[in-house]
Amino acid sequence: MQKKLEPGELLDEQGNLAQAGYAMSLVKKYDREKIQANPLRIKEWDYYLIYDPHFGVALTVDDNSYMGLMSISFLDFDNRTERTVSPMTVFPMGKTDLPPDSGYGETRYRDRKCYFSFRVEEGRRVLRAWMRDFDDHKPIRMKIILDEEPKDSMVIATPFEKEKAFYYNQKIIGMRAKGVVEYKGRRHYFRREDSFGLLDWGRGVWTYSNTWYWSAMQGQIDGKVFGFNLGYGFGDTCAASENMLFYDGHAHKLNQVRFHIPGEKEHKEQYLKPWYFTSSDDRLDLTFTPVLDRKAYTSAGIILSDQHQVFGHFDGTAVLDDGKKLEIRHMLGFAEKVRNKW
Repeated sequence: MQKKLEPGELLDEQGNLAQAGYAMSLVKKYDREKIQANPLRIKEWDYYLIYDPHFGVALTVDDNSYMGLMSISFLDFDNRTERTVSPMTVFPMGKTDLPPDSGYGETRYRDRKCYFSFRVEEGRRVLRAWMRDFDDHKPIRMKIILDEEPKDSMVIATPFEKEKAFYYNQKIIGMRAKGVVEYKGRRHYFRREDSFGLLDWGRGVWTYSNTWYWSAMQGQIDGKVFGFNLGYGFGDTCAASENMLFYDGHAHKLNQVRFHIPGEKEHKEQYLKPWYFTSSDDRLDLTFTPVLDRKAYTSAGIILSDQHQVFGHFDGTAVLDDGKKLEIRHMLGFAEKVRNKW
């Protein structure tokens, strides 16, 4: 039985989750000052992914207490190439000052190498980013506007096995996007008719070693915006999964979902071969055909990160809460497996 979150404080007086479960909006109040865990374990980030059928960009502002990360990715789906640059900072310890709610304020970072501004305005989100040495000592810069934010989003409050550790997460799927990206002397335009953006907003106290699976997709079916958020792999998800379908602005809750990655049972994942997705409630049946693996591997002392964010096309079916079956045909999204020791 999945439990819905009730409005109130996210943490109790001992610094543990007051309630675990899911919601369609940020009904729990996050307050960094109420965290009672080791401050080096606090992790906060805003991640935006914007794309159309041909290209995309991903933007991250990340404050992991002992290190920060500011990242831009340029994704070329037609040529199956990508470029990611992620400068790091040391011991920001919350000085990045990420907002405690996704619905207002500004996420902002600036230094000599890069600039990021994610501002929430009335009815829209304005994203600006610039990086000096992005590719061959040349910059990248962009301005993107996201609007038509759907009524519902995916929100989950997840405890870990360790006391005072938790993850509070919101995924907003299927915002309309317009804007321009200047890269390698060219201007690439996002147009509202076929461009979409999502937000991954995360705040919490994480344990040291984790592996997660995450997938999202956004597009249109019969003229209405459709997307999904699927994921599992970390924390205690007995109270709720983060699996939801979104159709015409409304969320439809799924139970447990499984990613079937070729070769995973033998520990020899073949990320660019077709994956399969199924759900325990038989409401999801998808084939995922990859076109691009945005992979990254880092090992430095006690820190390890092994990431595969794979972009490709989904085909199959999804069933809404009222029993309506949607046909998904060649819709662009991604699926990832990430292993971190951080």
